[in-house]
This record gives sequence, C-alpha cells and structure tokens, in this order.
Amino acid sequence: MFKSFFPNSPWFWPSVILWLAFSAFIWVAFGADISAAIGLPVNPDAEQVIGLRHFVTNEFLTFYLFYFVSVAIFAAFWFIKAPSRWQWWSVIGSAVIFFSTYYSVQVSVAINNWRRPFFDAVQNALSPTGGVSVDQLYDLIAIFAEIAFLAVFIFVMTRFLVSHYIFRWRTAMNDYYTEQWGKVRHIEGASQRVQEDTMRFATIMENLGVALIDALMTLFAFLPVLWSLSQYVKELPLVGEIAYPLFVAALVWSIFGTGLLALVGIKLPGLEFKNQRVEAAYRKELVYGEDDHQRAQPMSLRELFADVRKNYFTLYIHYMYFNVARSMYLQADNIFAYVILVPTIAAGAITFGILQQILTAFSQVSSSFQYLVNSWTTIVELLSVYKRLKSFEASINNEPLPEIDQQVTS
Repeated sequence: MFKSFFPNSPWFWPSVILWLAFSAFIWVAFGADISAAIGLPVNPDAEQVIGLRHFVTNEFLTFYLFYFVSVAIFAAFWFIKAPSRWQWWSVIGSAVIFFSTYYSVQVSVAINNWRRPFFDAVQNALSPTGGVSVDQLYDLIAIFAEIAFLAVFIFVMTRFLVSHYIFRWRTAMNDYYTEQWGKVRHIEGASQRVQEDTMRFATIMENLGVALIDALMTLFAFLPVLWSLSQYVKELPLVGEIAYPLFVAALVWSIFGTGLLALVGIKLPGLEFKNQRVEAAYRKELVYGEDDHQRAQPMSLRELFADVRKNYFTLYIHYMYFNVARSMYLQADNIFAYVILVPTIAAGAITFGILQQILTAFSQVSSSFQYLVNSWTTIVELLSVYKRLKSFEASINNEPLPEIDQQVTS
C-alpha cells in the first residue's frame, strides 16, 4: 500500500515526522529572527491586516521561502537515498498538498480577522448613536468577497491536485499487486482486493487524508488565534479563572469527545472487516455456481447468507449505540462555546465582533481536535480495507496471516 508509492525505506515515515517536528520548531522558535535576517522584519505589535494583504505580510513571505527550502532539503535527501518511480508525486506532491491546505486554512484566518471590524461596525450601526456609513459596510463586504474568491480558487485547485495524486497512488498499488498476480491469484477474493479494495482505499484516503491534513493545518493556524483571544475571557462556568481558558476548554472538550467515541466504537473495525469476508464468501459461491451446477446449492447459499445476516445485525446493534453517543456529543458541541462564554457575555466584557471571532476560532480548533469524532465511521471503513490489503500482502510475502484473517467464519 505504501512502499509501492512512497520511497521504499523503513526510515521514510519516521523521517517525515521528525523533519516536520524539526521544521515546525525552527519556525516557531526562530521565525521572527529569520525574517529579520533576510530583511523582512516582523512587528508583533502591528494591527491585524484585513483582506488579501494578509497573505503578503513579511511573516508570510518569510514562511513561503522557509517552506520551500525545507521541502527542497527533504526531497533532495530521499531522491538520492531511495529514488523511486513515483517520488515526484509522493514527496513533492505531498508537500504541495500540505502547503495548499495550509494556505486554505489561512484564508479562514483572514476571514476571521475580517469578522471583528465588520460585526463591530454592525453593532455600532444598530446602536442608538449609529456612526457607521453605508460606504464603510460596503467596503468591508467587498473585502470579504475578495477573500471568498481566493478561497474558492484554492479549494478547487487543491481538490483537483488531490484527485490526481490519489489516482497515482492507486496506480502504484495496482501495478505492484498485478506484478505479483501469479502468487496471489489463488487467494480468496484476489480480484476484489486488487480492483475494489485499492479503489476504495484510494477514495477513502482522498477524503480522509485531506480532512486530516486540514485538521492539522487548522490547529497550526488557529491555536495562536485562540490563545490570543483568551485574553478577553477571564473565567469559565464552574471552573472560575484559569490561564488561557478558551484554549483549555477546547482541548479538554475535544479530548473527552474523541476518547468517548473511540471507546464506544472500538468493536466496529473488526466487524466491518468480518463483514467483507462473509460477503466475499457468499459472492464467491454464487460465481462458482455460474459454471458448476453442483455449486451454489440452496442449502449452501442459505448457510452463507445466514453468516451475512448475522454479521449485519451485529453491526446494526453496535452502530446504534455508537450513533447515539456521537449524536449526543455533537449536539452538545453546538452550544458548548456559548455555555463557556455566558459569564463573559453577561458582563459585557467583549464586543459583538470579538464574540464572532471567538466563536469561529473556537469552532475551528474544536473541530480539528474532534477529527476522530467526525471521521470515525470513515476511519472504521479504512481500517477494514487496510486489514484486507494487509492480509493480501502477507500472502504475497509468504508471511503468516493476521490473527483476524485466520479465524474461521461462523
């Protein structure tokens, strides 16, 4: 699944994690110094930049250069160390997708910066004293339109790139498995795994992978925003005054939801995997019955379909209580930010614009932390496909099958 597309080395993925962590540390710790060194000093006390100028500040220009150099060093190392057919797509393509996703998240940050002046202007316009002209409101709406058009362009181009990237990955897997066809053609469901499972793996990774990158980039972009906005909130209900209350509340609430859903849905991956096995056994008997009148007899088909029925009904039960827990948590999440802001709102300590900024930033950070909660059903499906392809590769490499694949279907 991975070595067919990415550099074939056990050190590749550890190097990705270490290089990302190292680069992030250098940027956070020395980003301002780097900006000053190349003649693009950053003023931390400067006012927030509203509109498209947000993307051409000295800090952003420095980041563009830093990211390019970081990617170039990493790619050059692996191009020399373990050259492969798909290295431009797997290494450079991944880096471009990371950058475009981060850029789209920064578009959300730019919109969030716009919220304060716009909603403060709305609040002032609705107050008895007024003081906001029509031109001011139209100017702010025009700024939003500029950012929105950029958001549409980045989104479309990112999805286009990701679609091509994922299909290249599927092509790499397909080529690898078909080259081994002589070894695996006798394996039950071999054709399904080469065609359907690689297709499903690619499709799920297209959606789930982009969502994961988006969640990580959103955290990277919005955590500093939420951290700074915490200065406007002095206390939380029941808890009282704590340092950086918005950040702490988002973190605790999201960890609680992730842990709850992971615990409640712990049996689902195995059941989904078993479901594919019983479906494959039933389908295989029917296929044999097309050419051999002694196969696919009513008694055999009833027994095989009984396995299908049993597993589906078990799945329904487990998904029922999983969906109850998930739905209750997500409904509570809709009002959680308002609940923790009640003391601040009642005290009149923030303006309408700051409230909108806090709600948006909190929602972005909270949603990113809740990645597993929002994607758990898809993750279960991916784990199921992964288990099937993993057992398929075990047969290719003459390795023992995974424990779940050794179980006799009952």
